[in-house]
Amino acid sequence: MLIGDVAKRSGVSARMLRHYEALGLVRPTGRTGSGYREYSSETVRRIFHIESLRSLGLSLRDVRRALDDPGFTPAELVDDLIRQTRDRIAAETELLRRLHRIDAAEPAGWQDVLQTVALLQALGSKSAGARQRAALSAVEEGPVPVEALVEAVLSESDPNVAGALRWALAQSGEDGLALLAEGLGSPAAEVRGRAVQSIAEIPNDEATAVLRDALRNPDIVVRGYAALALGARGVADAVPTLIDMIVEERNDADAADALSTLAGDPALADEIAAGLVDCLAGGTMGPSARRRLTQALADIPGSTTTRALADLSHDEDRGVALTAAYILKLRNAGTAALPGHQR
Repeated sequence: MLIGDVAKRSGVSARMLRHYEALGLVRPTGRTGSGYREYSSETVRRIFHIESLRSLGLSLRDVRRALDDPGFTPAELVDDLIRQTRDRIAAETELLRRLHRIDAAEPAGWQDVLQTVALLQALGSKSAGARQRAALSAVEEGPVPVEALVEAVLSESDPNVAGALRWALAQSGEDGLALLAEGLGSPAAEVRGRAVQSIAEIPNDEATAVLRDALRNPDIVVRGYAALALGARGVADAVPTLIDMIVEERNDADAADALSTLAGDPALADEIAAGLVDCLAGGTMGPSARRRLTQALADIPGSTTTRALADLSHDEDRGVALTAAYILKLRNAGTAALPGHQR
């Protein structure tokens, strides 16, 4: 077969076949009387082998070794190719993600593109100060790549930078809320915690709805952050979780403050007091938990609380009894000082 016939059968151009010949990968079996190269069917088979190995990412040098060196084993080279391919995929994936972020920012011109690229680079800086400045400037300088802000806040360990990123996301509107909500299902506990803290700083009804759902999250940390945020928003759904936090001594002081805020609504005050009293009456918790619950009653107004404190002042646990009596004394003193109650 002449070189043109080989090219047709193998799908490899005549120019590339000459290159293979120059490298010693293929050799003509002879020449015609007119001086044209002749190739055998075995050469065509070898060309197919060359192309197969090239499709795996082997260099032509490695292809020659694989075909001609009997001692050449593929294991090490294949492992190296796997590593190279993974690195290449990771780099291409990062490039694709960056392009998507630039596209989502809807740049009006190349100046916007350059500004977005600079912001992305700053958000990925090793310097916490640079990351914080990028977060603070993101809203003002725009356009804001919300996906990048969400990814940054979910991976940020520095509290100051994380605070700046949460602020930036809160200013960006609802775009990042869905992405943050996905973070609540992350297998990494720290990511779930960062996600709920970020959602807590978005002041709209949609975020409140996500926080309500988070009260059923299997992660107690997520439930706790959600309850604290909902308490500050006056959402009664948070009451049971806040009481659990006091019992379990998880951010119990903050939980008690949140209950106090909720109790500012007279319609909720008796409900909260009843919940605390029911826990105290359960009889399955230790003395320290019962004291914390008694202390939480101090900032809950209403007659239900007053009656509960009166009963608790005679509790068999001396610590609970003394705490209840002291709170009751302060409440009575405060009531006596009000106009119309002075003697």
